[in-house]
Amino acid sequence: MPSSELAHPRRAQVLCALVSDYIATSEPVASKALVERHNLGVSPATVRNDMAVLENEGYIFQPHTSAGRVPTQRGYREFVNHIARLKPLSPGQRQAIQTFLTEPLGLGDVMDRTVRLLAQLTKHTAVIQYPSVAKASLRHIELVPLSPSRALIIVIGGAGEVNQQMVDLPTEVDPNFLNTFALALNAHCAGRDTASLPTVLTQLVRALEPSERPAAQAISTALEDLMAPVTTQKIAVAGWSNLARFSPDFAGDLGPIIAALEEQAALLSLFAEAKETPVEQVQVAIGAENHAGALAEVAVVTSRYGQPSASAQLGVVGPTRMDYAASMSAVRAVAKYLSKILDR
Repeated sequence: MPSSELAHPRRAQVLCALVSDYIATSEPVASKALVERHNLGVSPATVRNDMAVLENEGYIFQPHTSAGRVPTQRGYREFVNHIARLKPLSPGQRQAIQTFLTEPLGLGDVMDRTVRLLAQLTKHTAVIQYPSVAKASLRHIELVPLSPSRALIIVIGGAGEVNQQMVDLPTEVDPNFLNTFALALNAHCAGRDTASLPTVLTQLVRALEPSERPAAQAISTALEDLMAPVTTQKIAVAGWSNLARFSPDFAGDLGPIIAALEEQAALLSLFAEAKETPVEQVQVAIGAENHAGALAEVAVVTSRYGQPSASAQLGVVGPTRMDYAASMSAVRAVAKYLSKILDR
């Protein structure tokens, strides 16, 4: 996150107070109101002078001649840079995270629950990027006999995703063979990334009795297909109606913003810019900092989640008049909890 540009401590205090009030009320803020609401320790005249300097430096502006001041995008950025402590989640919010994400079945279920939860917690539109599995690892394999010549392969990946596939076996096999081969697969493949899987499977098949190799080879081929690297990017979005709730905060039509989120290219570009961000570190992009033109009116709060082998980003999109401290806290908490779930 960029460092503070505003060197004068009192003016920084005045700016933060003004931004806080504007976020809370959506009304232009006057110097008298700042003095009454905040313990600034100076007179309204001094605050007016500070506000004049802040306006000249581009941190605030006056929307109408008779109105108070409102923050610019630069003012919001300075405010975010000065947030020393995020708002703690309430006990109810913490419980909601734990309850809502309890016992998900697979990766798709986890992603769906997470993005809906984040939208509910923040009251903004939430987005989540599915973890890339180009370097996915394999956690557990089960072989379930369906008939003497058919089996079901169940695979749990390193990111918690569950995949399954039926395989027709070229020869009839005993259920004990499937159990034994599953034990060998887990012993030699669990924890490995998919790139090393073909070599390991070839070695395991060769180590078997000749009569067992055809069935084992069929299972190995199906397993490789299940764990084939997926490089396509997928994003889920929830809380569309939250954008409409804040429509007065946007200068124009919401259509271009909604279209950008639906097409996902702008979000993928934004996520790519923060590719090297440490897991669970919160990033905030305000207005024009979102290089995609359609997102130039919004604020985006994101965080990475997951593990080095399978990580991605989640976040919220809302107006620049966003409760940044609360949104940043929720995004960080959900990212942290999601990382724990995927590491199980």
